[in-house]
Amino acid sequence: MIASQPLSPSAQARARQITLLCLDVDGVLTDGTLIYTADGQEAKGFNTQDGAALKLAQRLGFTLAIITGRESPMVTRRAQELGIELCYQGSEAKGEVLGRLVADSGTPREAIAHMGDDLADLKVMRQVGLALAPRNAHPVVAAYADLITEAAGGQGAVREAIEALLVAQDRWAEALAPYLETP
Repeated sequence: MIASQPLSPSAQARARQITLLCLDVDGVLTDGTLIYTADGQEAKGFNTQDGAALKLAQRLGFTLAIITGRESPMVTRRAQELGIELCYQGSEAKGEVLGRLVADSGTPREAIAHMGDDLADLKVMRQVGLALAPRNAHPVVAAYADLITEAAGGQGAVREAIEALLVAQDRWAEALAPYLETP
């Protein structure tokens, strides 16, 4: 796990309180590329290492959520595969959706981290406990991020962010333990 900027002492303290990780999709869970087939279908590519880290985060008790401006059956499928029940699609008013997420999850805003890459994510990022961004985030978004990953969206940025949260919460050894057990 490598992050391009260390967490400030203030961000480190806030990271310890995070119990819910909320993610944008295009540019975070994917590289932001939209592929359309000749018959009008849309395709997206998701990183399997991000998926493994999301499963790890769930195993350690994190709640996961998605807030994305686009509506996509691929996002629905990926959320189902990963067991992400809090999936909000099709709203550019992400700040308003955050209120629904807080109500639906019962999680206070200060216990939520949001990872976004574009301007539509700023309202959410500015209202939660910790703001995260992938390397390829818009410069204005990056300016508001507490952590900018070395990895770009769709290329392990989510995994890197999860590992940074686990390190900040002194849970990295706990996360690794099942993988290091002797058979």
